[in-house]
Amino acid sequence: MPLSVKFAVAFVGLVSLVLLINGAVDLTLNYQDAKRTAIETQRTKARAAAERVDAFLSGIESQIGWTTRAEWRRIPPEQQRYDFIRLLRQAPAITEVAYLDPAGKEQLRVSRLEPDAVGSGKDFSTSPRFTQALAQKTWFGPVYFRRGSEPYMTVSVAHAGRDPGVTVAEVNLKLIWDVVSAINVGEHGYAFVTTATGRLIAHPDLSLVLRDTDLSGLSEVAAALPGSRMAGQDYEITTGLDGGWVLAAHATIPRVDWIVFVQESLRDAMGPALESVIQTTSLMGLGVLLAAVAGTFLARRMVVPIRQLEDGAERFGSGDLSERIVIRTGDEIETLAHRFNTMAGRVQESYETLEAKVEERTRDLNQSLDDLQRAQSRLVQSEKLASLGQLTAGIAHEIKNPLNFVNNFASLSNELVDELRDTLEPASLDPSTREEVEEITGLLKGNLEKVVQHGKRADSIVKNMLLHSRTGSGEHRPVDVNALVEESLNLAYHGARAAKPSFNVTLVRDYDPAAGTADLFPQEITRVLLNLMSNGFYATEKKANGAEPGYEPTLSIATRDRGDSIEIRVRDNGTGIPDSVKAKMFDPFFTTKPAGEGTGLGLSLSHDILVKQHGGTVDVATEPGAFTEFTITLPRQSVTTTAPAAPPQPASETESQP
Repeated sequence: MPLSVKFAVAFVGLVSLVLLINGAVDLTLNYQDAKRTAIETQRTKARAAAERVDAFLSGIESQIGWTTRAEWRRIPPEQQRYDFIRLLRQAPAITEVAYLDPAGKEQLRVSRLEPDAVGSGKDFSTSPRFTQALAQKTWFGPVYFRRGSEPYMTVSVAHAGRDPGVTVAEVNLKLIWDVVSAINVGEHGYAFVTTATGRLIAHPDLSLVLRDTDLSGLSEVAAALPGSRMAGQDYEITTGLDGGWVLAAHATIPRVDWIVFVQESLRDAMGPALESVIQTTSLMGLGVLLAAVAGTFLARRMVVPIRQLEDGAERFGSGDLSERIVIRTGDEIETLAHRFNTMAGRVQESYETLEAKVEERTRDLNQSLDDLQRAQSRLVQSEKLASLGQLTAGIAHEIKNPLNFVNNFASLSNELVDELRDTLEPASLDPSTREEVEEITGLLKGNLEKVVQHGKRADSIVKNMLLHSRTGSGEHRPVDVNALVEESLNLAYHGARAAKPSFNVTLVRDYDPAAGTADLFPQEITRVLLNLMSNGFYATEKKANGAEPGYEPTLSIATRDRGDSIEIRVRDNGTGIPDSVKAKMFDPFFTTKPAGEGTGLGLSLSHDILVKQHGGTVDVATEPGAFTEFTITLPRQSVTTTAPAAPPQPASETESQP
């Protein structure tokens, strides 16, 4: 694309951007002003609509009021019944009216829908229609739907005088339709009324009311309901029942907890703003056209000196390093030509040293190549180590099968020795022969027990070798640190109690509430914690066997928030660790426990999980005969983001039975 065209486009674009920003600001201000005016108008209409609905309720209350005078309950029942019939005629919305005496018992009920009742004596003394009316003088009950369609409300008014009774009226709210239909909200707008839970009471479309429509899912209604975070505020622009955009406002009727909504088509409400948009858009189009004309003229004035620059650069690029460009325009193009000439002189000067610089760069590249070769060697070594781990797993699997034979046959042979003793017991043997048999069978039984003991230790070593060489680590996810530590402590403690019911230790918990969560492999960290806690239990139990009276075995667990990391401490007051053992405690297969009680892989595996897998650290502080404390530090965001896939494992061996 020619530079003149680019300049023209840039100039037009800049002017257009300014016009767009100015137009956008103007449109925004006009729109906000029009929106505020329209919303305020809608709120005024909503308050007026609420006042008209409230007036409807006040009319019902006033109609009931002339049956609540103090002397009304002293007139004959027939006159009371006639007053109720006249009330039903004058107030079409009232479908049923009843009189409750001062004791809360129904004495008279007149209804349009059911037979009248005189002196029924129904007890309403505990009903809200009686108790609330006495307390508040007038009580408006909740809206309910009779036969699942027509909305009704109970209105109770207490009589005047001492020991008053109560007049109770059932009001058909369907007649509010006349009120909301008469409310004028623009050309296509309308008003409707809902309860405090969003159920529709009145709407110009009466069929919606008779279907017991729930509007609590409508945006403007949901925002106005009590308990909503926008309660008391208008949703303003939203979608109406028909799916179109509307401008909405609402007002409440406090004494009945009703909400009156008014909504008007957004096109009707925001008509002036749309006209302003059209006008501003037209002016912007005219401005862009003028900018295009001016940009084209200025661009053409720049073409000649730019072409001179282009020709000079082309000759310089073809190898003529003596080329210089002379332009006298007095502007930035002249400066550019001067800079070009300066650059040509420097290129000419540096040409002589170019070969030396190339040689220097070649040496740098050779050094980089050597570094890459060393890195490649390290990667090859890492793959060899990974292959060695898989080979270890395969060998462990292969050893496990014959080891099962050894263990099983040793156990069976031990039982056969006992059977041999039982078989020889009734045989008549001279004392020296029987003594020799007993000695040989005793030695044989002892040897078999040692074979079983060492076979079990070998089996434990094989299992730990499989754990040590495996690569699958379970699910990596955010974990609540305190919950994980507590779960591990419970598992370790109850496991120790199950193995030795007489085992007892005091557990001290000190969890930091700010420890929060960390990205971990929870199964692996649980394995580490169980190992450290089990070692602590072993150390305290070992010390308790020879301790002085008053020694109390104690295991303390603590967590701490360290910002980008979390800290877990496991401390016991057991036998401690000598310095000679401390230096080798994380080496594979190193253990100080008697044969059969440890394999020497627990701490080694724990070190790999914490350091290599999670990128954390583990430190040990100890004093022989006093305490041992392991301090684990784990990053909140683990260096490992996903669990590596486990390599194919050898087929699981089948335990051989003799």
